[in-house]
Amino acid sequence: MTRRVAILLASVLVLLVLAGASVCVGAHAVPPHAIWDAFTSYAGTDEHVIVRDIRGPRTVIALCVGAALGTAGTLIQTLTRNPLAEPGVLGVTAGAGFAVILGTVAGVAASQTAQLGLAVAGAAAAAVLVYGVGRAFPLRLVLAGVALTYVLTGLSLALRLVYPDALDRYRFWSVGALAGREQLPLALPLAAIAIGLIGAVLVTRPLGGMALGESVAHALGARVKHTRIAVLALFTVLSGAATAIAGPILFVGLMVPHLARRLAAGSIPWLMTYTIVFGPILLVASDIGSRILLPTGEVPVAIVTAFVGAPVLIWAVRKYGTVSL
Repeated sequence: MTRRVAILLASVLVLLVLAGASVCVGAHAVPPHAIWDAFTSYAGTDEHVIVRDIRGPRTVIALCVGAALGTAGTLIQTLTRNPLAEPGVLGVTAGAGFAVILGTVAGVAASQTAQLGLAVAGAAAAAVLVYGVGRAFPLRLVLAGVALTYVLTGLSLALRLVYPDALDRYRFWSVGALAGREQLPLALPLAAIAIGLIGAVLVTRPLGGMALGESVAHALGARVKHTRIAVLALFTVLSGAATAIAGPILFVGLMVPHLARRLAAGSIPWLMTYTIVFGPILLVASDIGSRILLPTGEVPVAIVTAFVGAPVLIWAVRKYGTVSL
């Protein structure tokens, strides 16, 4: 217990340091003391505007989206006992993105509520389809997700070519980025993520029984059907809300659970706790990297997570291939 608490406290400290660095690092460097001044003695200077209106909100978005994607990955990996499962790999992120683009073409995605609803609906449809096709086989689940991702990506590209004016503002969003999101109304999707994270914490105990197998879960008195529905619903809400905010960001939900699982030592509550902290650490660090990789501009954060996550996926396939957790 002491070791787990020490790891958690150290992780929270790392997260706080990264959050501070996220506010300071960029094209215009901000000294650390300006962060405090911007909130306690706001003077409208360039540094104060950057902190309060741009990088501060952007850091909050990175924290919430990272937690949502990491937790979604942990939920689906634990439920399916599949170490390869992840919102991006399973096509759920692509489903959410395609639904938003389709709604934009149809003219029904003008409001924040509509975009969130479309993203969640698209994520739900993709999750049900992929889960139904390959739930019992790790590689089949991944192959179904990858196939669905390519199909939806192709359809999204076709829509963007046919309706360039309507979808012009979604081109950068479709890559997966945090830049510019701080100017959007985000109260509803961030609230959905918060509710999803609370729900994920509440289902850890019944999910622990599910991780041992359905027969064991039944013997322990767990309500397997209700738990499965709750986990899939939380997975869908978290994936859809994160995609509605930042676009498709892959591999966060794959990498974070693997790291957290090694430290949790079989405890699902601790696995979920670590995930909620490690997800933001990964995405905030990736967002900082996206600003400094190129001297002339930013790289979308999804490219950074893909660059790191692709080798992790290859490692997971080689290690776990045809077996379950």
